[in-house]
Amino acid sequence: MKVVIQRVKEASVAVNDREVGKIKRGLLLFLGVGQRDTSKDVDYLIKKIINLRIFPASGEEDNPRKNISLVDINGEALVVSQFTLYGNCRKGRKPSYDKAASPEIAEKLYREFLTQLAQTGIKTESGVFQAMMEVKLNNWGPVTLLIDTDL
Repeated sequence: MKVVIQRVKEASVAVNDREVGKIKRGLLLFLGVGQRDTSKDVDYLIKKIINLRIFPASGEEDNPRKNISLVDINGEALVVSQFTLYGNCRKGRKPSYDKAASPEIAEKLYREFLTQLAQTGIKTESGVFQAMMEVKLNNWGPVTLLIDTDL
């Protein structure tokens, strides 16, 4: 699995001009599922993401040291499915998505990810699987990280 993590002050996602998910301070997560991914990858990512120490302590927003987690700030998460994270652009001009999971497997693991994240107590919002979406965000920092469970 691959996840692009963006620390945000707010973010939202819309489908057909209708907002389907919105969060305040927290993380925008773009999630891609690969062919070899399993529930173990979901477990690993959930634990890693909610405990990443990438937020400043309250009142220390100007301090470059980031030492508290999403859990610590009672933050929120917006999860957007994005198979294009598995786009391979090494050859030619058109990305190849050979390593992306099939839609059936990807949706199952995406839903599992959403369920587990919500079960941690994090307010969890999401986009719509396989839909054309418009994502808006106010990146805070900016802070953008990538986690790949295959590495």
